Amino acid sequence: MLKSISGVAMTLIGLSTSLMFPHIAIAEEIACQGSLGAITVDNVKVPQGKTCTLKGTTVKGNIVVERSATLKAIGAKVNGSIQAEGATLVDVNSSATVGGSIQVKQGSAARVVSTRVTGDVQFESNSGKMVANQNQIGGNLQAVQNTGGVTIQKNRINGNLQCKENAPKPTGGGNIVQGSKEDQCAKL
Repeated sequence: MLKSISGVAMTLIGLSTSLMFPHIAIAEEIACQGSLGAITVDNVKVPQGKTCTLKGTTVKGNIVVERSATLKAIGAKVNGSIQAEGATLVDVNSSATVGGSIQVKQGSAARVVSTRVTGDVQFESNSGKMVANQNQIGGNLQAVQNTGGVTIQKNRINGNLQCKENAPKPTGGGNIVQGSKEDQCAKL
């Protein structure tokens, strides 16, 4: 009798759980090689050495840009973050929106232009030209140990503008910063 009651109880628990959470689904990741237009996808990965162009694409999750890969996000809407390590180019522009942060580390070049970013923009240890122009940034803009030149101009930054150990030191100006302008970016 006890076995049949526990079996019935387990069935009822399983049934009630599935009724309480009917929309749970595993997010899918698309390996982007080429172009995606005005469609909605869960997550995007740009595979090593490949190029992905997003034109008006909505990404419900995150974008990961792998080593030697290129991302061009033109007017894209990213609900999560863009993370790139060792990428050749990360280019986010034309009224794109990013609900999380943009992190570009140990890569070559990046351009973030005319973009709304809810979180932070971070350029760290990159060898090529880094550009942040005419953006609205909800968090901080940080440029640390970049060697290809950094241009930061006409951004609205709700957090801090922090620049350290860049060679050459960053150039630009006209930035409206709610927090503080620090180190190499004190006069930008």
